Amino acid sequence: MLELFQQVFDSSYDGLCIVDADGYGVAINKAACRICSYLESEFIGTNVRDALKNGTISDSISLKVLKYKRPITQVINIKGIDVLITGSPIKNKKNQISHIVLNIRDIGELNNIKIDQLLTIALKRKHHHISEMNIYDELPDFEGIVAKSPSFRKVLTICAKIAQVDSTILINGESGTGKEVVLNFIHKLSKRVNQPLIKVNCAAIPQHLLESELFGYEKGAFTGADSRGKPGLFEQANGGTIFLDEIGDMPLDLQSKFLRVLQEFEITRIGGRKSIKINVRVVSATNKNLEQLVNDGIFRQDLFYRLNIIPIKIPPLRERIEDIAPLAYHFLQKTNKKYGLKKRFANDTIHLFEEYDWPGNIREIENLIERLAVTIDHDEIQWTDLPFIHPSTGNPNQQPLKKILQDLEKKIIKEKLKEFKTTRKTADALGISQSALVKKLKRFQ
Repeated sequence: MLELFQQVFDSSYDGLCIVDADGYGVAINKAACRICSYLESEFIGTNVRDALKNGTISDSISLKVLKYKRPITQVINIKGIDVLITGSPIKNKKNQISHIVLNIRDIGELNNIKIDQLLTIALKRKHHHISEMNIYDELPDFEGIVAKSPSFRKVLTICAKIAQVDSTILINGESGTGKEVVLNFIHKLSKRVNQPLIKVNCAAIPQHLLESELFGYEKGAFTGADSRGKPGLFEQANGGTIFLDEIGDMPLDLQSKFLRVLQEFEITRIGGRKSIKINVRVVSATNKNLEQLVNDGIFRQDLFYRLNIIPIKIPPLRERIEDIAPLAYHFLQKTNKKYGLKKRFANDTIHLFEEYDWPGNIREIENLIERLAVTIDHDEIQWTDLPFIHPSTGNPNQQPLKKILQDLEKKIIKEKLKEFKTTRKTADALGISQSALVKKLKRFQ
C-alpha cells in the first residue's frame, strides 16, 4: 500500500509537497518541481522561512496553516510564477499538526486549460467527429530546462515528438538561446540515449583541420598525421548522435563531402580507399540565415534542403517573457549554491529584468546574475545594480531609467485596469486618486 501511495504521489499532475511542523521540506513530486522550477534537492531539507527571507516565495502557506490550524488557499509567487496553493494540516494522535500537504497549480496553466476547454467545446459543436483533444501537452521533466512560456513549450513539445525518429534536424536561433539545451533534450528522449552524443563546433576548428576531425585519416595520410591513423568524429558517433554547431561556417569544399555522408551514411577517411558505413543521427545548428548564405553562394542549396528536413526555431528570450523570472531565480540559486552565497532579488528587480531585451539571451542573463552575485557587497540585488539601466542612452544596450519606470508603470496600470474594470476601483487599488490615474492614462495614450 505504501508503494501505491508513492506512485500516486509521483504520478499526480498537480504539484504536491509535504512540509513538517518546523517548516522543513519533506517530499516534493515531479509536478511541483516542474511548476515551481525547483529541484528536489532545493526543497527537501530546506526551510520555508529561508525561502521567504531570500525572496524565492512571496508568502508561506505552510506557516499560515501552522498559525491558524486550518486549510489555507491563496495565490502566491514562487520564483516569479503565480501559483494557486492549498495547504492542508495533517494531525497526529495528540491532535497536533505534524505535517502540511501543499497542493500547487500554475495560474497560467489553469488559464490555458480554461481557454482550451472552451475551444474544445466549440470545435465539438462544429465538428461532431472530434471526440477528444489534449487540453495541455505535458512535457517530460528535464533538469536545467525552464519552460513556462507558450512559445518555448511549443518548441519542446515538437522536440519530444521528433526525438523518437531519426530525421535530420536543423536548430536555428540567436546566440545564447539554448540550442545545445534543446539538443540534449532531444537526445535524452531518443532511442539513442545510451549511445554517443558527439558535439562539434564548426567555427572553432580551423578549416584545414575540420575535414580530418570529421572523417578521420589513415596512417601516413599527410605530414604530421598520427602513424596509427585516427577515426573521425562521425565514426566516434556511430550508433548515436552527432551535433554540428555553427554549420554555416563549414567551408564550401567540405560541404559536398558532408552532403555525401547525409545521402549515403558512409564516410571515407583522408588517405583511405574504402568506405565505412555509419549509423548516426545528424543535428545541426546555426544563428545565421542559411537561405541567405545559399543566395550568396557560400552554402550549398542541396545541403541546406538535406539539413532542413525538420527545422526547429528557438525564440529569443525577449519573446519568452514568462521564462525570464524563473530563469533569473534558477541562475541565482545556482550561483548561491556554487559560491555559498545568500543573494536575493529586490521586489522591483525582476520587473526590470522583464523590461530588458536581453540581446545575449539566456547566456547573458546567466552571466549577469553570476557577476552581480559575486561582486555586489549587499545581499539584495537592486535596480541600481543593473548595468542596463543608465541615465543616458549612449549605449544602445542600456535603457534610461525614466523610460523603464514609465514602461513599468504603464504595464502595472494596464494590468490593474483589466482586473478592476473601472478607473475608481483601479485608483483605489494603486493608492492614487482617480484624477491622477486618468491623467496618467491620457499621457500613455
